[in-house]
Amino acid sequence: MPAQPAARRTVLKGAAALAGATGTAFTLAGCSTATNSGGTSPATPTAPVDLGAADEVPVGGAKLYRERKLIVSCPAEGQYVAFSAQCTHAGCVLDKIEDGEGNCPCHGSRFDVATGKVLRGPATAALPPVEVRAEGGKLIAGPARS
Repeated sequence: MPAQPAARRTVLKGAAALAGATGTAFTLAGCSTATNSGGTSPATPTAPVDLGAADEVPVGGAKLYRERKLIVSCPAEGQYVAFSAQCTHAGCVLDKIEDGEGNCPCHGSRFDVATGKVLRGPATAALPPVEVRAEGGKLIAGPARS
């Protein structure tokens, strides 16, 4: 009968290993780089997006539109540049701007909000640029309507 407890122990060890592997899979899924599967939106807009009043972006500063996954900078009055706010490392959306740097809350990557360039990894690719323009006092991001 000693074989019975050994078999049970083997089954329990296998179940624990499976549970650990499943937990790891769920953890890794949180770092997914998917940009348009599973209901997530793409890293850059595929249609025009109204961001609201252009004067909400301070001259010499930037504004994070987290819900739209965009960062807009205003280097000079009436001039705007925009970038995806989705980290190029693992797809997380940047959570704040501090001292001209966009912060990724997942792994600590930092980006220059005026250029999109990586300032600190683990990200190695710059934030993708996004077309942006002021129309009638509002900022519109993404491609122009056809």
